[in-house]
Amino acid sequence: MSNAILKIFAALLAVLLMGIWPIYTAYSSQDSNSQIIVLNTVTKFVDSVRDKGYITPEMYQQFEDQLYLTGNTYDVQMEHQHKRYDPVYNDDGSFQDSYQVNEEGYYNSQIRAKLFPAGNDNMHDPARMYKLAAGDYFSVTVKNTNRTMATLLGDLLFNGGSAPNEKIVIPYGGMVLNEDY
Repeated sequence: MSNAILKIFAALLAVLLMGIWPIYTAYSSQDSNSQIIVLNTVTKFVDSVRDKGYITPEMYQQFEDQLYLTGNTYDVQMEHQHKRYDPVYNDDGSFQDSYQVNEEGYYNSQIRAKLFPAGNDNMHDPARMYKLAAGDYFSVTVKNTNRTMATLLGDLLFNGGSAPNEKIVIPYGGMVLNEDY
């Protein structure tokens, strides 16, 4: 009798795994494809900003639209590091023939405030252009915020539940090469 129960249990387990495992691998493949799409989108956006030296609302909106075509939601973090060279003076105010290099950091809140100011709906307004200088450093980090289906099925299959939401994490950046504004 117990042998028959074990056979029934084994058959149910086999049918269950033969049904769920292919679905899990398909969703994992979909996550891999989404990661490639996000990598290409981030690379294209950052390289465009580095080549042009500015961000327009249209550029940023196209970037976000391309990301959301994958069906996931993302946390986009932008960082702009600007080098500032300040002359060094002594206490009596005379120049010391040297400069101090200071880094100023601008992040999402400052960049988005310039791109999308309150009360200005004109997407082509030149005042909404965020400008960078040649030699600055610009980077973007994109992380998915939703739990993908592969993550959910992986939690089910592997008795997880504590797997992180971030299945897609793409950091990319570099030095601004041009000021084309």
